[in-house]
Amino acid sequence: MKNSGELSRRQILAAAGFIGLATLTGCGSGDDGGDTKDLTKKQNGAMKNYRAGQQFKAAKPLSFSVLHNNNPVYPMKDDWLFWKEVAKRTGVTLKPVDVPLTDYEKKRSVLIGSGDAPVLIPKTYHPSEVAFVSSGAILPVSEYVHLMPNYRAKVKKWKLEPELDSIRQSDGKYYLLPGLHEKAKSGYSLSFRTDVLDRLGLTLPETWDQVYDVLKAIKAEYPDKYPWTDRWSTNTPFPCGALFSYLGQAYGVKAGWSYDNVTFDTGAGKFVFNATTDRYRQMIEFLRKIVAEKLLDPESFTQQDDQATQKLLAEKSYVISANPQELVQNYRYNLEKQVKGAKIEMVPVPLGPAGPVVLGGTRLENGVMVSSKALKSDTFVAMMQFVDWLWYSDEGQKFCKWGVQGVTYTESGDRYTLEPGIALMGSDPDAPKDLQKDYGFFNGVFTYGGSWALVSSSFSPDEKKFQDVMTQRRQLPIDPAHPLQSMEQEQATLWDTPLKDHAIQNTLKFVLGKRPMSEWDAYVAELKAKNMDRLIDVHNKAYDRYRKENG
Repeated sequence: MKNSGELSRRQILAAAGFIGLATLTGCGSGDDGGDTKDLTKKQNGAMKNYRAGQQFKAAKPLSFSVLHNNNPVYPMKDDWLFWKEVAKRTGVTLKPVDVPLTDYEKKRSVLIGSGDAPVLIPKTYHPSEVAFVSSGAILPVSEYVHLMPNYRAKVKKWKLEPELDSIRQSDGKYYLLPGLHEKAKSGYSLSFRTDVLDRLGLTLPETWDQVYDVLKAIKAEYPDKYPWTDRWSTNTPFPCGALFSYLGQAYGVKAGWSYDNVTFDTGAGKFVFNATTDRYRQMIEFLRKIVAEKLLDPESFTQQDDQATQKLLAEKSYVISANPQELVQNYRYNLEKQVKGAKIEMVPVPLGPAGPVVLGGTRLENGVMVSSKALKSDTFVAMMQFVDWLWYSDEGQKFCKWGVQGVTYTESGDRYTLEPGIALMGSDPDAPKDLQKDYGFFNGVFTYGGSWALVSSSFSPDEKKFQDVMTQRRQLPIDPAHPLQSMEQEQATLWDTPLKDHAIQNTLKFVLGKRPMSEWDAYVAELKAKNMDRLIDVHNKAYDRYRKENG
């Protein structure tokens, strides 16, 4: 642990950033290989004395290209009010380079590799940015956050420095401007047909042991049915990714969509292989019991989402994973039309051996990479100010989410109300207009993070009830920073994928009863043969090195 009286290298860098704010100079790995950058010639269109809470307005009309992830739920339109209002408020015309959602990551890599990427590259999930660091194609954005007062203010106010340290690379810099959340936001859990539970004299479960008891009681009433069928198994490396994520959380492990080979053992003070820990094994054993007793449909691990939903609607099952949107717009809406008296509720993530916790590091979201070619432009400072306002200011975040007051919404205190005739995510099925589809707001490319008041302003009553419980839970420690050097990263990447594939495949084999738990030691030996120990050794050496260099 760092002595509180000592200045770490990160603190020194931060102090240098405040000096840079006055001088508008900074360091970076731009076109001259990383020497000191004089930004005095890159202020064309920038605001003088730009500060947090101030409306950004370019000193002259500017335009910046941006990679746009085109979501089929709300396909991009050139006439969106969003584009027009951005230009009106900031003097900046955004030029979107449109890429289909299904092809986004591949197309992004091709554009960056060819040098044709837009200057702003949002919707990037850490650690995807790492692949572009060694080539110098993207900027070490941590060197330029002194130009971003709103961003810095939120990091300081919400104490996000440990999260940011976790995405730093071996040079001590980070290459992604992440979305910043005031509080960790949970998204998925189990939902239950409460009318069925009421009929059987059951209550909504609060622990996984109670989940098991409820499933057993439903099975006893309907012996020919699987009480629980699940989804979110296709187009993901981890079948039942949502289920494993929140079940893993209850055991204090990263699983499902949250899975990572490497995890930090706070007791041992070192990194270990996630899928061989005792807690991971306990998670597997619990789910194996659920499957073996035919309480969970084994097709859950292979079926399409629509198949799982149809089983619920056809009353072939009574329990399914949910998020607040699916609960309201899909399950409840369709159940009420098809099954008289049907009711369904989503529960806070049931508690397990880890107690009332949420995974650490979830206050950072996907974010923005900046192309290195942006630094060559004389409008670089203005661009960073614009990014700071649009993605990180309170006003910019509110604008991206809700639109224009008096046109798309009205505001009263912390309450936002859509104007009549405008719907959001099915809030009014009869509304002629949609906030996302017709106006371009609430777009995942621009809308993420923010204060809890803003994030929660769009919650349905169900989600508010869910989040009120989840936000009271303790956040598990964040894995400490341990950036790998370029050669280490290349080697670790070669080992990482085969290990992850083997861990996931065998997790499912154990859960589905296709492999006996008596072969657990053999499974661990197989991982060792695939360089598990060498991977962990690389990460622990990087951890020791970073601690020595940064205090």
